[in-house]
Amino acid sequence: MATASVAFKSREDHRKQLELEEARKAGLAPAEVDEDGKEINPHIPQYMSSAPWYLNAERPSLKHQRKWKSDPNYTKSWYDRGAKIYQADKYRKGACENCGAMTHDVKSCMERPRKIGAKWTDKNIAPDEKIESFELDYDGKRDRWNGYDAASYAYVIERYEARDVARKKYLKEQQLKKLEEKNSNQNGDGEVSDDEDNDDELKVDEAKVDESKQMDFAKVEKRVRTTGGGSTGTVRNLRIREDTAKYLLNLDVNSAHYDPKTRSMREDPLPDTDPNEKFYVGDNQNRISGQALEFKQLNIHAWEAFEKGHDIHMQAAPSQAELLYKNYKVNKDKLKFQVKETIVEKYGNAASEEQLPKELLLGQSEREVEYDRAGRIIKGQEQFLPRSKYEEDVYINNHTCVWGSWWKDHQWGYKCCKQTIRNSYCTGAAGIEAAEAAADLMRANIARKEATEGMPSETEEKKLATWGTDVPDDLVLDQKLLSEAIKKEEERKREEKDERKRKYNVKWNDEVTAEQMEAYRMKKVHHDDPMKDFLH
Repeated sequence: MATASVAFKSREDHRKQLELEEARKAGLAPAEVDEDGKEINPHIPQYMSSAPWYLNAERPSLKHQRKWKSDPNYTKSWYDRGAKIYQADKYRKGACENCGAMTHDVKSCMERPRKIGAKWTDKNIAPDEKIESFELDYDGKRDRWNGYDAASYAYVIERYEARDVARKKYLKEQQLKKLEEKNSNQNGDGEVSDDEDNDDELKVDEAKVDESKQMDFAKVEKRVRTTGGGSTGTVRNLRIREDTAKYLLNLDVNSAHYDPKTRSMREDPLPDTDPNEKFYVGDNQNRISGQALEFKQLNIHAWEAFEKGHDIHMQAAPSQAELLYKNYKVNKDKLKFQVKETIVEKYGNAASEEQLPKELLLGQSEREVEYDRAGRIIKGQEQFLPRSKYEEDVYINNHTCVWGSWWKDHQWGYKCCKQTIRNSYCTGAAGIEAAEAAADLMRANIARKEATEGMPSETEEKKLATWGTDVPDDLVLDQKLLSEAIKKEEERKREEKDERKRKYNVKWNDEVTAEQMEAYRMKKVHHDDPMKDFLH
């Protein structure tokens, strides 16, 4: 229902309005008509048909749902570049001070700056440019080909055609020149037959023939009347028609697959024939040979370098990737050569050295060796003791024995000084005596400690001081005096908290008893104690 602005209705009017709407929807009542006399569909929802209040619609209408803005004057025309409309004879106020045109100012003037502007010379006044404004829609503003003149591309085509004609002319001249030189050389010798002359004339005539007639396979053709109808556009014949198509080399169904869309056959259609006789071995041969393999290795190197953190990308910076790959190959070859040199220097080069005598190679000599039944050598060859890879009989730090010549308490040491520290300096017999004396002293201390721990302590029943470490062990506190000292300490702390209870005639005594010191220690707040907040 299309209604006007919302107005108050009574209950009876509202009921009649609903009945009328139901009748219109059922087709029993005529549809509502708008300002233009057009019928309004009764099935349109109210939230769409009712006009907003600010439009002040007096009659039902659907104009508020239609496009009320005027359409932009979209046109295919574009700015008339370089067009002039009027040329004045003298300078006008507000015109460009440089050229005298009214359509721009000095800052946006595109003419060459004059030594003396047109404002002062009043000569050579430039004509006014044609200024146009177009009201374009969304697509028109973003049309990149809007205003493009297709005729301007004819100049590019003419230039390329002229270059092709010049190139063909030059090639013809070069070919004719070579044939003429060859003919002149043969005529000068006087040994050229008539048949050869005729052949040369034919060659010259062939060179004069138009190249387009000789190279029909390279020209552009246009096929029409295809199976789907219409034209397929320009198609370039990519091969000479005398060649056999790759899909006709082997007509077996189970042979290499041919893809007609890409015109590719990856596998070899004739794998059993002689490689010297066949001219096509499949498209995969191009991928694993020549520069294709090198390009593949270059891509792999770029990927691996990027994974290792190098800022390299084959598509973004191909020159950088190729240069880094060349440096990588040079460094790799240099490192391989260095490794080879070190191995040769360490172990020697058997290929370059002189050959050993045949007796040594075959294990033959004049020395007599006698073996027993078990295969052990009895006579004729000295037994070699196995040697370690570590240095032997090397004495450091003035030691006379090697490390590991002495063992005690699961520790290795030196036998000369009985020390278990490997980098220690040898002290000799004096060090051994000092170590034994220190060990005896330690054993005595341990025995005395065990004896004292076994005896009962006499001061265990006494109540010693609780706080502090500088209190003597035999100190005994009087419990009565200690309780009085604790009370006084509590009173003193309360006075410190409340300064109003402080007295003027304060008497101070420097003599501190053991009970007072113990009371101070007991009431002292220890800030490191985690239970300090629960004690007082």
